[in-house]
Amino acid sequence: MKPKIYFLIYISTATVPFSKKDLLELLAKARQNNPARDITGMLLYKNGSFQQILEGPKERVRSLFAKIKSDPRHMGVIEVLSGEEDERQFPDWSMGFYDLNSAEAAAIPGYTPFLNTPLTDPQFLSNPGILHRMILTFKKNTVSKS
Repeated sequence: MKPKIYFLIYISTATVPFSKKDLLELLAKARQNNPARDITGMLLYKNGSFQQILEGPKERVRSLFAKIKSDPRHMGVIEVLSGEEDERQFPDWSMGFYDLNSAEAAAIPGYTPFLNTPLTDPQFLSNPGILHRMILTFKKNTVSKS
């Protein structure tokens, strides 16, 4: 029997807004480090808020999440949802990324005005499945992967 894949979704707020250059540097570092950790996932960014799903071996995902929580670039880091799935949702993505502030975001099928809601809004915490579905929508409809 194939082992289950652990996933964790969190939200956080940047202590200082990230420029496009900052986001690309963060993404490059994740894409460099995650394959060795056997971690895949996707990162969404909007107006200083992050939403990320990490997936892989539980101990490695939890270790990376602990590092993220202690990163001074983040505040208000909240684990929204975690669990196990039969297979990876992002098997070929060392870290997919989408900037929800970009002009292209509004053209993606499934993008609605609801996505203008801050990623740290309490309604996401009360219904974490929304965040999971949102990440999967962007996975399905974007080609920005690595």
